[in-house]
Amino acid sequence: MKNNVKQHIFFVDDEPKVREVVSKTLEQLAVKVSCFASGAQCLKQLRSQPCDLLITDVKIPTMDGIELLTEAKCIIPLLPILVITGYGNIPMAVRVMKAGASDFIEKPLDREGFLSTVKSLLKPDISDKPSVRKPLTNTELKVLYLILEGKNNKEIAQLRHRSVRTIEDQRYTIMSKLGADNLIELVKKAATMGLFELPTKK
Repeated sequence: MKNNVKQHIFFVDDEPKVREVVSKTLEQLAVKVSCFASGAQCLKQLRSQPCDLLITDVKIPTMDGIELLTEAKCIIPLLPILVITGYGNIPMAVRVMKAGASDFIEKPLDREGFLSTVKSLLKPDISDKPSVRKPLTNTELKVLYLILEGKNNKEIAQLRHRSVRTIEDQRYTIMSKLGADNLIELVKKAATMGLFELPTKK
């Protein structure tokens, strides 16, 4: 039986009219859309709701789009994120890509180009891998950082005051959520974010 669960897009913009127009545009792709006026609202839901794609404007109050991007990646490391930037703002585009954005699109939004970009970022086979892109718990994040530092299960168990079997189970859950094929990408991303240092050859 085919899974008919709609893919879920989070959209962040502080202007109500923009949220309304973009939401209606995205719904043409037969997806579920949740709109947020701030990054904080988005992050709160990201910790408890499934999300297949996050779209955010760079200029939002309190927490800008790059800060939101960074925080969102800590919750769901492999979440695709599309950032909307000002037209011709090349330095900003470079910043968002270095911060981990999957892609960026310039204002004013071209409807067809926008939808084409969104479709390219949505994985058509996500329903076949229901565990991928689920948020990591705080405990799983702590274990993940230790894994990225090169610690083995026994070392992590000692540091976390848990049994080796518990760490093995947590490690399996983490890999299931992240997707083992993306582990190398994640390691490189974590290193660029300063979470740990890649070992150097001696």
